[in-house]
Amino acid sequence: MLSAFARAFQTPDLRKKLLFTLGIMVLFRAGAHIPVPGVNFVAVNQCLKDTPGGLFALVNLFSGNALLQLTIFALGIMPYITASIILQLLTVVIPRLEALKKEGQAGTAKITQYTRYLTIALAVLQGTGIVATASSGALFSGCAYANQVVPDQSVFRIATMVITMTAGTTVIMWLGELITDRGIGNGMSILIFTSIAAGFPGSMWQIKQSGTIGGGWVEFFSVIAVGIVVVGLVIFVEQAQRRIPVQYAKRMIGRRAFGGTSTYIPLKVNQAGVIPVIFASSLLYIPALVVQLTNSQAGWAVWVKNHFVKGDHPVYMVTYFVLIVFFAFFYVAISFNPEEVADNMKKYGGFIPGIRAGRPTAEYLNYVLTRITWPGSLYLGLIALIPMIALVAFGQQTNFPFGGTSVLIVVGVGLETVKQIESQLQQRNYEGFLR
Repeated sequence: MLSAFARAFQTPDLRKKLLFTLGIMVLFRAGAHIPVPGVNFVAVNQCLKDTPGGLFALVNLFSGNALLQLTIFALGIMPYITASIILQLLTVVIPRLEALKKEGQAGTAKITQYTRYLTIALAVLQGTGIVATASSGALFSGCAYANQVVPDQSVFRIATMVITMTAGTTVIMWLGELITDRGIGNGMSILIFTSIAAGFPGSMWQIKQSGTIGGGWVEFFSVIAVGIVVVGLVIFVEQAQRRIPVQYAKRMIGRRAFGGTSTYIPLKVNQAGVIPVIFASSLLYIPALVVQLTNSQAGWAVWVKNHFVKGDHPVYMVTYFVLIVFFAFFYVAISFNPEEVADNMKKYGGFIPGIRAGRPTAEYLNYVLTRITWPGSLYLGLIALIPMIALVAFGQQTNFPFGGTSVLIVVGVGLETVKQIESQLQQRNYEGFLR
C-alpha cells in the first residue's frame, strides 16, 4: 500500500490532486483553531478542562472539537449533513424533488443548490442556538467560568458571532466542493474524516494519562487492541454485500443485437451507513438538552438526568440500541425502492433468474433487503455501544476514539478514498491498493 502511495505521488496529475487535498485539509484544521470574535478564550479553555464533551459531544465530534472552542468553524459540516438528510427524506414526500432526482445530472445539480440554501439557513439557526447557549452559560454546565465565555452580550456582538459561524460553514462547503472538483473527490466526506481523525491522538493520550494500571499504558494498549479488532470488523461488514444476479435478454434493433449480458444488484449489509447512529444520538440528546436549558426540577426532569445524561445507564443503552435498529430499517425503506428498481429492470428487459419480472421481483428484493438489514442494524447497534462499554470499563466515553460514529465514518471514508485512488492508478496500468 505504501509503495502504491509512492507511485501515486510519482504521477504528476494525481500528485497535484493529493497535494491539493492535503492543503485544503490543513486549511480546514487551521480554521478550527481561530476563535470567533467576542469569545473569552481563556474561559473556554478552563471550561474545557472542567467539563469536556457533555451533551454536545456529537456535534463537537463532527466539527473536529471546534464547537466547544467556539471557533469560526464551530458548526463544522453538521449543517450540511443535516440539510442533505432532510432533502433526501423530502425527496420521497415531495413529487417535485422526486422528479428532479429522476432528471439526471441537471436535477441533481438543482437538488445540490437547494441543499446549499438549506445549509445556510440551518447554520444561522444552529449558530444562534450555540451562541445563545454559550451566553447563558449552559454550553459548559457546571463550569465556574461558564458565564464569562461571552462577556459582551450586546445585540451587535451576538449578531457578529452568528454571522461569523455561518460564514465559516459556507467556507467549509466551498472547501469540500474544491476537493470534489480539483482534488481526489468526496470532498465533504474527507472533511468529516479530517475532523474526526484529528481528535484521535489527543483522545489516546488522555486515555493514557487517566489510566491507573501500569501508569496508564495497560489501558492505552488495550484500547489500541480493541480498536484494531473494531476496525477489522467494520471493514469486513462494510465490504459485505448480497449480490442479486440480473440477466438482460437480447434485443434486435435494426441489424444489431443489444443486451444478453449478466450483471448483479449489490445490496450492502450495512445499507443505511452511519445515518441511523446519527438519528438515534440526536434524538436521545433532546430530553437531556431540554432539562439543561429549562433547569427544571420536576419528577420527569430528575428521571431524565438519572437515565439519559450518562451513557453508562442500562436504560440509555437499551433505548439507544433499539433506536438504531429502528432507524436502520426506516432509512433503508426510504432510500431503496424495490418497486422502482423492479420497474427499471422490466423496462430494459432485465430479470432475476427464477423470478418473474414486475411485482414478484419487487417482493423478492424487499424480502432479501429485510433479511440483510437485520444483521446490519444489529452490527450498527453493537458498534455504537462500544464507547458506552468503554465508559464502564475504563471511565472513558467522550475520549474513546474507536467506537460509534467516529470509527464508522473514518473507515467508510478511508475505504472509499482508497478505491478512488486505486481506480485512477489502474487507468495508468499501476498496481492498486486492493488485491
